[in-house]
Amino acid sequence: MNKLYIPALITIMGIMLLGCKKGLLDAPPKDRVDASLFFNSATDLEVYTNSFYSMLPTYLLYDAAYGETSDDIVPLIVADRIKGNRIVPVRRGSGGWSWSELRSINFFLQNYTRANDENAKKKYGGIARFFRAFFYYDKVKTFGDVPWYNTVLEAGDEGLFKARDSRKLVMDSILADINYAIENIPAEKQLNRITKYTALALKARICLFEGTFRKYHNLGDHERFLQEAVSAAETLIKSGAYTLFTTGGANNAYRELFARNDQTTTETILARDYNRDQLRHTLSFLMTATTSGAFGMTKDLINSYLMKDGSRFTDKAGFATMGYLEEMQNRDPRLTQSTAGPDFKAYGSTTPEPVNLNGATTGYRVIKALADKSQWNANSAYNDIIIFRFAETLLILAEAKAELGTLSQADLDLTINKLRDRVGMPHLNMGAANANPDHYQLDMYPNVSGANQGVILEIRRERRIELFNEGFRWDDLMRWKAGKKLEKPMLGIYFPSVGAYDFTGDGKADVFVHNGSTAGAPAGISSFINIKQRPLTGTTSGNLYPFRTPVVFDESKDYYYPIPSEDLILNENLKQNPGWQ
Repeated sequence: MNKLYIPALITIMGIMLLGCKKGLLDAPPKDRVDASLFFNSATDLEVYTNSFYSMLPTYLLYDAAYGETSDDIVPLIVADRIKGNRIVPVRRGSGGWSWSELRSINFFLQNYTRANDENAKKKYGGIARFFRAFFYYDKVKTFGDVPWYNTVLEAGDEGLFKARDSRKLVMDSILADINYAIENIPAEKQLNRITKYTALALKARICLFEGTFRKYHNLGDHERFLQEAVSAAETLIKSGAYTLFTTGGANNAYRELFARNDQTTTETILARDYNRDQLRHTLSFLMTATTSGAFGMTKDLINSYLMKDGSRFTDKAGFATMGYLEEMQNRDPRLTQSTAGPDFKAYGSTTPEPVNLNGATTGYRVIKALADKSQWNANSAYNDIIIFRFAETLLILAEAKAELGTLSQADLDLTINKLRDRVGMPHLNMGAANANPDHYQLDMYPNVSGANQGVILEIRRERRIELFNEGFRWDDLMRWKAGKKLEKPMLGIYFPSVGAYDFTGDGKADVFVHNGSTAGAPAGISSFINIKQRPLTGTTSGNLYPFRTPVVFDESKDYYYPIPSEDLILNENLKQNPGWQ
């Protein structure tokens, strides 16, 4: 099986080809392969394009929760973009304004046609364009308008000092690249290599983002991109190449999909391969370590999970002050496959784990993609990490059609209700959703309106729950123009007072909340919470409140990142993003 990591030999080759990887767009490589001698065979093209896979997420560093820096998870160290204290970077090429990967792609595209294998040229030319689309998609999300480069620039070239191109030009160029990739990369099912199916999934993702961003930010031309999202998603779905993973049934399949060591091509379109002997990551450690990640799910996400019968948890009387044990009963099965429930067992174990609230800032432990207990130490996890999966494509089709106003109940049955079938949840009914929109969800997304208001809110709920901890939430808030949602307090478990609490339902206390003294704590307590160290929203009652700094999201500037000041000085034609001057 091909692996989505770069073996030592290919890494060395990539360094030889690409030179100084940390360089800027105009920095000449320290070593440059002679194109006339190298780009001659299918093997040459494969070896070169292997280096592009390093652009995909690695999950080796601190931000390992699928890049989940949003209002869904509160870690011990909250990211600057959540705090709202972003600053203009100084150093050239910092803050995401780096172009070295693009130079490598363009160098390949300028030279690959020298090869004598027509099929290889189509395939690897398509893969290179896939990665250029992937690269520029990230740049547009981050900065908005950016300069479009499709050639290799050398020191002194006038193109180095061009202004930013329009978003329209860049997005049209991205579409051209990804369409070429779809047309020319073979329709194969390979877990760790880019295929036609991966390109379709990326196109659907890109076009949903752009279409909804344009709609909610009033940029115009949103229908075209939403229709492109529909087309790509429908093509992938109708191919029949993928379906949903259901092994383990309603109460286990969703967790199994992410926690297992090795992915399969049932639902997973592209995954990064890890293994115990060669390459491991630190995701499980950050989910469980009390002094490192300590990821905790937020209360409003917990509230968003429906009841098992399909009714809204937030319609229940007293939901806001409900205790942990009660709120975990009879909910969407994905809840306790994403956070530790009352009978939580480590993956692969039959023995319940002791209640441990110290490993989660909010008290709600993240367990989605948490591997077996032998992998909970630093840099010891080797379960594969999913990058593209079929469920996302189903969600894209439903949302794009809802935003276009073309959604039908049949579309929901093909998409959202397939996801609900996996976990044994009642189907989403379009008419009922639109007749009675959920005001709890509307409070999060007040700019949703129109005839499909109710069903759009339900699709957003489904997306947040199904794709939790997969790195989509920040981008979703940005494209929906919902940045103000970040200003809402990110809370945890509710406690009505100090004292002892039963979290497992066995009649014995597991958690003791105190004000500095553990005197009187019953025997068998496995988690102590000192509210002087872990405060509540009230003096001696309320929700755990791990991140108390007020968040300010500036609507006038925070949907884009600033360009480094050195780059603005070096290129007078570049203009800073609004509000960052």
